[in-house]
Amino acid sequence: MQSRDPKRKIFLIATEESGDRLGSALMKVLRQRLGDGVQFVGVGGRTMAREGLETLFPIEELSIVGFAAVVQQLPKILRLIRQTVDAVLEAAPDALVIVDSPDFTHRVARRVRAKNPAIPVVDYVSPQLWAWRPGRARTMLGYVDHVLGLLPFEPEEYRKLGGPPCSYVGHPLIEQLPSLRPNAEEQRRRDGEPPVLLVLPGSRRSEIRHHLDVFGATLGRLQAEGRAFELKLPTMPHLEATIREGIASWPVKPQIVVGETERRAAFRFARAALAKSGTVTLELALSGIPMVTAYRVGAIEAFILRRAIRVSSVILANLVIGEDVIPEFLQEDCVPEKLAPALTELLTDTPLRKRQVEAIARLDTIMSTGNKSPSVLAADIVLATMRKGRRS
Repeated sequence: MQSRDPKRKIFLIATEESGDRLGSALMKVLRQRLGDGVQFVGVGGRTMAREGLETLFPIEELSIVGFAAVVQQLPKILRLIRQTVDAVLEAAPDALVIVDSPDFTHRVARRVRAKNPAIPVVDYVSPQLWAWRPGRARTMLGYVDHVLGLLPFEPEEYRKLGGPPCSYVGHPLIEQLPSLRPNAEEQRRRDGEPPVLLVLPGSRRSEIRHHLDVFGATLGRLQAEGRAFELKLPTMPHLEATIREGIASWPVKPQIVVGETERRAAFRFARAALAKSGTVTLELALSGIPMVTAYRVGAIEAFILRRAIRVSSVILANLVIGEDVIPEFLQEDCVPEKLAPALTELLTDTPLRKRQVEAIARLDTIMSTGNKSPSVLAADIVLATMRKGRRS
């Protein structure tokens, strides 16, 4: 009688909320494929816990932002890295899947590979090596077996830079398009007067502190110039108090929209947006919302980034489209005198608005993954990598 195939063990590491959501969707598909024949262990948040992951430690322990905070918390970070490496080696999984957060997950993967080269490693979400530190691609070749890219240009970047195999599996946002796009009634509001203007100062407290004052002054300038608009500021519950405190001195008060459901509804109504650069620019673009983007960091961080960045734009949507159609105002250019006129162009039917709308409309085709969702494509590659690396 043939013995049953033993239960497959997959170790996942995701230390941020976005990675937690990705990891959860991947786990769901893997469980559909393997049924009761899979066991998930590792590090994750609440969403992955609902799919059956018992986390080594709460991911909030790694919610550390800024160079000074990282230095201060370094002993704790190193302890958590060692703890995670020991847990992977003890579990001896059929695959290690690291999800984003490269400063943490890649340190774990390198140490695991050095101590047990038989464990296959899949990296879900490429580090932004196409933007800075391109030498990481060749380094990753030593400890990553396959990279799952969220952006369509990433496989070619890995090929050019001599990194590990990389496959485009699609961005999770393309699975969420129905909640981002307006229906007929919402489209009428999007086209109506006064236009709905979104303001998005960031998803972390440090980002919010850097952007709130200049965003408030920009909106005050628009109002002083006689520009009518309905202002909405989407945020999450844990940031609401920070936002309310920060906008207390704004000359024009936004409607604060709290929670993911209400946030998406605001996106479906919006005519334009003023946003901190980041993943939200891709979300806005896929929603069909023209935007002005801005970014400010501390002086030390700006000094480092200026010397490291090797792309013409820091806006994800521009990089995916392959054209710098979305204006960006960084550091000393992030001032009301420049932001307000750029926003004025987007609130009315100007050639600049039309050009941006036409460009972002191309994203559906550029980012298409055919008839398979990103989580299904990701699961296919994880399973294939497991089969290749399976120990006898």
